[in-house]
Amino acid sequence: MLKTNDNAQAVLTVIVVSYNTRDLTLAALRTLFVETRDTAMHVVVFDNASADGSADAVAAEFPQVELIRSDENVGFARANNIVAERARTEWLLLLNPDTEVHEHAIDRLMDFAHEHPEAGIYGGRTVFPDGSLNIASCWMRITPWSLFCMAFGLTALAPNSAVFNPEAIGGWKRDSVRAVDIVVGCLFLIRRDLWNDLGGFDLRYFMYGEESDLCLRAARKGYQPMITPEAEIMHIVGAASKTLGGKLVLLAKARTTLIRDHWPRALVPLGLVLMWIWAGLRAAAFRLLSLSGLRRAHARADAWAEAWRARHDWLKGY
Repeated sequence: MLKTNDNAQAVLTVIVVSYNTRDLTLAALRTLFVETRDTAMHVVVFDNASADGSADAVAAEFPQVELIRSDENVGFARANNIVAERARTEWLLLLNPDTEVHEHAIDRLMDFAHEHPEAGIYGGRTVFPDGSLNIASCWMRITPWSLFCMAFGLTALAPNSAVFNPEAIGGWKRDSVRAVDIVVGCLFLIRRDLWNDLGGFDLRYFMYGEESDLCLRAARKGYQPMITPEAEIMHIVGAASKTLGGKLVLLAKARTTLIRDHWPRALVPLGLVLMWIWAGLRAAAFRLLSLSGLRRAHARADAWAEAWRARHDWLKGY
């Protein structure tokens, strides 16, 4: 059983960026070490100035882990870049702190990567704590059609349709090997030389969108990211997020930046109009629903109102 944190032996550097997720981070590390049996790895936890004792808890339970204590929250992208720049292993794996590694997941993901060098970037299948499917391990890119469907509610009406929900590949249960546009950073394997060639994450993306941008830049170089269902983890999703309204603002800013960075210039104005419609229609619809007195509708109305008020900011992108 290989559980090394010796860089001289390791072939894989596992990067965990934590922020006020003490208990979740500890659970992630426990399952990582128990379930990774054939891959020599160097594990690094970058703690983004947590106030919940995360760093001390990791140091106490996992002395073999390299722990970086940041004095400030530098964000997901920069934290990963800092660790990746110091790494000397052939492979890098980004692993969220709100995950738990299932049986042999990392070993199987490494085997899959060796079998498919053309992919360049690799991910797996994610489930929720109750074992139900969590589709958010991968996505397809934003297109004018996908954004139109989202803006006008077609995606919400037909979430299981690959036609009307193309970004989520509606109807696919992540139970087969498949090429995708975007592998999500909760479980994100990449060869270090490709990471370096791409320059790592674009630091404009403070939160959300950084892995999408990286995958799309890899595609320009001829790589095609892939998913294997054999590598399964549990992912809670959103454990480090703040309010729903704040999350919507950050997501909108990230999506707007992706449109500006990766769409043909002539189509960018269309994308911005569709983003404006997306937020405006939901702000209006949930405000009307909130008049019914439903508590959930009221909370969502407040969140979308916050996103709508911030539209002049997020439409500029990062």
